[in-house]
Amino acid sequence: MNKRSDPKVPFSVENIKRCRCPGCPVQNGSQCVSEKLGKLDDVMKAVSRGKAPTAGDVPGVYCSTGVATCKDLNPTQPCICGTCSVWQQYNLASGKPAGYFCRSGMAV
Repeated sequence: MNKRSDPKVPFSVENIKRCRCPGCPVQNGSQCVSEKLGKLDDVMKAVSRGKAPTAGDVPGVYCSTGVATCKDLNPTQPCICGTCSVWQQYNLASGKPAGYFCRSGMAV
């Protein structure tokens, strides 16, 4: 089993692009997520120029980065992690936690 500091899912541009977190009902209505989504094009342009993105730049890939930096999420809404290709590729149904990574931390 991986240590808490060793995520099962790499924080990569490929995983950022495939991540379903920005469309998750848990994030609907979040001003913080909306602001990050508004800046995501700029973040990805910076990536193309060689600047690495940080977890604070991206509203998602929580299975890789851990608990969301946005604090206005609504975890009473349904989680859609099971519909995500990142979740499927890394077999996160067998990992811990199995969902709600934005609240419960990175997958290990």
